Amino acid sequence: MSANWGTNIELSLFGESHGKAIGIVIGHLPAGIHLDMDEIRWHMKRRAPGQNKMSTPRVEKDEVQIMSGLLDGVTTGAPLCAMIENSDQHSKDYSLLKECMRPGHSDYPAYIKYKGYNDVRGGGHFSGRLTAPIVFAGSVARQILRQKGILVGAHIQSIHNVYDDSFGVDITSQDIETLLQQQYPTLHEGVFETMQEIIEKARMNQDSVGGTIECAVIHVPAGLGNPFFDSIESHLSPLLFSIPAVKSVSFGLGEKITGLYGHEANDSYYYDHDQIKTKTNHNGGITGGISNGMPIVLRVGIKPTPSISQKQKTINVKTKENTELEITGRHDPCIVPRAVVVVESMVALGILDMMGDI
Repeated sequence: MSANWGTNIELSLFGESHGKAIGIVIGHLPAGIHLDMDEIRWHMKRRAPGQNKMSTPRVEKDEVQIMSGLLDGVTTGAPLCAMIENSDQHSKDYSLLKECMRPGHSDYPAYIKYKGYNDVRGGGHFSGRLTAPIVFAGSVARQILRQKGILVGAHIQSIHNVYDDSFGVDITSQDIETLLQQQYPTLHEGVFETMQEIIEKARMNQDSVGGTIECAVIHVPAGLGNPFFDSIESHLSPLLFSIPAVKSVSFGLGEKITGLYGHEANDSYYYDHDQIKTKTNHNGGITGGISNGMPIVLRVGIKPTPSISQKQKTINVKTKENTELEITGRHDPCIVPRAVVVVESMVALGILDMMGDI
C-alpha cells in the first residue's frame, strides 16, 4: 500500500482511523520558514469533526505534534513530521464489517486486494480521518505560497440541489481572505442556512447528501505547468481524487464549456495598463496545461456519505450469502462543509510542488 507523493516536495501519509495516531512526513521543504501555528490550528478546526449536527459526533482535538523538522517555530530543512493522536474511537461499531461489505465503501475491493487483513475500523487507511494530516501539510504549503503572493481559497458551491454563486472573473485577495475567515464559506450571504436545512433533513431521514466545492488560486504567474503529462490539470487532479468521496474534478466551466461555440469559449486577452488579463475565465486560468496569469478555478464533486443508518442490501463474504446491513456508528450526513479546507490544502500542495518549474 503506497502512501507517498510528490516531485519537488515529498509527502508520506501514515495511520488509520482507529489506530493510535495518524500523521504525515513532508520532505524537501525549504529551511527558514516561520510557521504560524495559530493559522494552522484554525485550518485544522475547519476540518475537525464533532462541532455540530452536520458532522459526526466523534470528537477529536486534532492537536498536531511536530516530531521533527521544526525548531523554535522555524523549519530546519529536515523532513517535517507531524503526528495527530486518535482519542475517540468506537471500534466495536465496526465488528460486523469484516464480513458484511458496506455499499459505497472501500470494504469489498479492499477485502480482495488485501486478502481480508485491512483494518475496517472507521474505514482504516481509507478513512476521511486521514485528511487531518493533509490539512496540516496544506496549511504549511499555503504559508509558503503566501510568501510568493499566491492565495488559495474555496467555498461550498452546492449541497444537494441548493447552489451558491460562482467565482467571477476578477477574484481579489480580500475575496479569498473573507472566505478563509468563515467556518462554512459561501459567496452568497445566507445560502448556507438553506444548505443546513437540506443536511438536517437528510440526517433525520437516516440518509446523506453530497455537493460541490469551488476553489480558486490567485496571483499564480503565467507560465507555470507543462503540456501533456504534467499540465496543471493533470498535476492537481490525482491529489484531488485522493480525497475520499471525490467523484469529479473539473476546471473553469468544466463540462459546460462543451455547449459553447468557440468564440464563446475562448478567453480574449487585453491589456490592463501593463498587466495582461482575459475578459472571461472559462478555461479556469489554464490554457495548454499552463497558467495564463488569471485565477486558477476548479470544481470538485463529492458524493453523499456512504455510511447511512438505513437498512441496505449487501453480501456476507464469510457465509457467501446475500444479506442486509444496518450501519451503526457515528457518521457525517454531509462531508462537504468539512471538505472545503481539504480541497484547499490539496490544491496548495499541488501548486507548491509545481513551483519548482518557475
